[in-house]
Amino acid sequence: MNALTLVIAAACILLLAYRFYGAFIAAKILVTDETRQTPAYRLEDGQNYVPTNKWVVFGHHFAAIAGAGPLVGPVLAAQFGYLPGAIWILVGAVMAGAVHDMVILFASVRYNGRSLSEIAKAEISKLSGLTTGIAILFILVLAMAGLAVVVVGAMAKNPWGAFIITMTVPIALLVGLYMYKIRPGKVGEASLVGVILVFVAIALGPVVEASGFGAFFNWSAKAMWVILPVYGFVAAILPVWLLLAPRDYISSYLKIGTILALALGIIWVHPQIQMPAITQFAYTANGPIVKGPVWPFVSITIACGAISGFHALISAGTTPKMISSERDIRLVGFGGMLMEGFVAMMALIAATVLKPGDYFAINTPVQAFAALHMHTVDLQQLSNLVGMNLAGRTGGAVTLAVGMAHVFSRVVGDQLMKYWYQFGIMFEALFILTTIDAGTRVGRYILQDFLGRYVHKRFSDIHWWPGVLLTSLVISFAWGYMLWGGNVASIWPIFGVSNQLLATLALAIGTTVILRNANKMVYAWVTILPLVYMIVTVFFAGIWSLFNQYLAVHDYVKSALIVIMLALAVVIVVDSVYQWGKIIAARKAGRSTATVSLPLSGR
Repeated sequence: MNALTLVIAAACILLLAYRFYGAFIAAKILVTDETRQTPAYRLEDGQNYVPTNKWVVFGHHFAAIAGAGPLVGPVLAAQFGYLPGAIWILVGAVMAGAVHDMVILFASVRYNGRSLSEIAKAEISKLSGLTTGIAILFILVLAMAGLAVVVVGAMAKNPWGAFIITMTVPIALLVGLYMYKIRPGKVGEASLVGVILVFVAIALGPVVEASGFGAFFNWSAKAMWVILPVYGFVAAILPVWLLLAPRDYISSYLKIGTILALALGIIWVHPQIQMPAITQFAYTANGPIVKGPVWPFVSITIACGAISGFHALISAGTTPKMISSERDIRLVGFGGMLMEGFVAMMALIAATVLKPGDYFAINTPVQAFAALHMHTVDLQQLSNLVGMNLAGRTGGAVTLAVGMAHVFSRVVGDQLMKYWYQFGIMFEALFILTTIDAGTRVGRYILQDFLGRYVHKRFSDIHWWPGVLLTSLVISFAWGYMLWGGNVASIWPIFGVSNQLLATLALAIGTTVILRNANKMVYAWVTILPLVYMIVTVFFAGIWSLFNQYLAVHDYVKSALIVIMLALAVVIVVDSVYQWGKIIAARKAGRSTATVSLPLSGR
């Protein structure tokens, strides 16, 4: 199959979905109101609530949600063949992920930017609010560790990439000061300055690596296990306009630009998909990369590329505090997820244009690959071109970088293959780090809400510095502890299950919001259909992983975490269904159940 067909099909489906399905949900189901004042204005504090240009918000939101999942997940799922992943990315992103993100973003905007657990408390019950808060804290820690472990694998002992990533921090600080202090409102100027400086840093990367400064950026995996949580802590306590928003906004140019460049490269080169539509490993539960059958693990492995519970934390975290108009909710929520689906499709294509033997040789430990009795074709040539031995470089990040470099080099020549490879590694790390900083900040918000309700009310004040510092430290340490000594094989499966489990909880909450407030209760099908699929998928995958992956190797910590998360999910889903019955009965009797349509400033 020609890769160009997949690119065109994906682009057309996603654009049509945004134009028609997204518009229908925004106008007919949610009934967004651009005349209504958003919490960014009503609660403006210059720290967390900041009215922000819609494109800056889109850049922040997209950068925050688009982490390792849409890059690494499709690469790992290519084990099953290109067809299962391609179908799930397109169907899942449109029917599940984009709906999930937009509904939760809308609800949080109407609830003054409150967290998912606070929305669950108001829409379902106090029990579900408490249970959701606990589930989110568990899942968030696992998600952050799952994202960070990919950065460690890609950036350890890579001074070129480490220098570029480090430089994006002072560049973001400068852009933040430029947009909000030096030249307020001059987004275009600030964007130009930021983008130019990022590309200067990229150009200087190989110079720094070859100089004496290269040793300073030659970080080991152990060093990165410390550096990443420290960065997350700093990003969580600084004002959102100073580091988080500008860094995510500027990096979004690089992210989206690179993906579009990859799409154009595929159109120019129109390479053939080398991976079969369905491989032999789709019929076994003991694949060399992903352990488990094609269903449900194609959905679990791709994760953020189709639907992600982590997105609900951003949609009910930093983003709703920055939305200037409800008109922007479709662009940011629905559009941001569709863009991520396109990213996932490009990642899948980049992996599957490699010869199957080369793909499995890179993604499988050397000894395990030998047992597959497969033969490499271009692996040695690719290794020579990128300047390192690619065999056994598991985790997905290296495969994607090689696939991207392979496409780009066919446009401009093999002599730049090494540069394209390093650019691909940096691109992936930048994707993931912008999720880590936003995720740590969201974790801080959630923990403050939780402690404010059950320990001391001062914690609920997001301006109380002792609470800010303590909760940021706890969240950063917790996911840093899970990261310490972990690897993709041990962390990614439980990350995938926990991430999709959170999406299930968010869909249940979103269904409640629609049942209570939509003009017609039948509109709830837009969240109920993906909810039913996710319940079946996640519980099957969770139970399978528990008995076949974690208990089998006596990993009782991760086993306990899966059991706890599944139990919490049962409580929330059952409580939601009970509340749905009451809501339906009340509406049939003519009683109002509306919540988010009411003024909520005092809520």
